[in-house]
Formats: sequence, structure tokens, C-alpha cells
Amino acid sequence: MTGLDCVVGVREIGSPADMEAFGRELGATLRAGDLVVLTGPLGAGKTTLTRGIADALGVRGPIQSPTFVIARTHPSLVDGPPLVHVDAYRLGSPAELDDLGLDYENSVTIVEWGRGMVDGLVDRWWEVELEQEWSGTGVDSACGTSGPAAREMEDNAPRKVIVTRHP
Repeated sequence: MTGLDCVVGVREIGSPADMEAFGRELGATLRAGDLVVLTGPLGAGKTTLTRGIADALGVRGPIQSPTFVIARTHPSLVDGPPLVHVDAYRLGSPAELDDLGLDYENSVTIVEWGRGMVDGLVDRWWEVELEQEWSGTGVDSACGTSGPAAREMEDNAPRKVIVTRHP
């Protein structure tokens, strides 16, 4: 068993703090050459999860979404592999991701918004899909619930997390 194989499956994460703790659990299993694709809507917890992974890997921070720089490398502070954190949202094709020239073999690579973008770049990767669950919070954007209180409830609502291995 390698990488995230030990956590493949479905679980519920109750809060942002729990998401970061889950990231630390994932990060403890990752090694150089591992690639993880994070999938989920805006605000689902992709960057929060990455913060936990980075903490477990012992890399230099701060960890923030690389939306405008596309990719950010965080060197190890503990003699481990660097973390390459990618936001593929603005990339139009897998070829554009490949053109970044990332060192997949010698780093742990996290690609937010990477579904359909990493096929063929590496032999094996994991996808962590984050789904927002409301679980009785009363937040229902289809019915017009809005405002700061609703946003806070949405941010703190549980997430369904599905970890799968490809191929």
C-alpha cells in the first residue's frame, strides 16, 4: 500500500479544523512522486486540506490558494520532499499543466481543480473529492438564504470526502 491507499473511501469531515486534521493524516502517508487531485466547489475546503498536508510534510508556508500564480513550490524544512501546490482552474488543457514543467517524481504535488487534467502525466494519482453537506444547518442557496450568518454556516458545514485511486 502506498500514498493514500490507506484512506481510500468515503468519510464525513465535520469542520474546517477537522479538514485540516484530515490533511495532516493524508500528508503523513504521502511521499515524493505522489500526486493528489482535489475536486470540489469553491469554498469546499481544498486549500484548508492542503494546509494540513503541508503541515504533516513540514514544508515552508504560508499555504494559500495559488490561483493567480498557478503553481507554488513549498520547500521542505525537515529534509523531505517539497510540496508543489497547483491551482489548475485557469488552465485550459492538460497540455497547459504539462507545460508548467513540474517535478512530479521528486515532490508531493497537489492539484486543485485538476479533474481531467493529470491523465497521462503520471502513472498513478489519487483524487480527493469534497462535497458540501448541509446536515441540518438550514443553509439552502436555492431558496435564497444569504448574508454573513449563512456564509459562516456554509463554511462550517460538514463535508463529504471521497478518496479514490486512479488508475
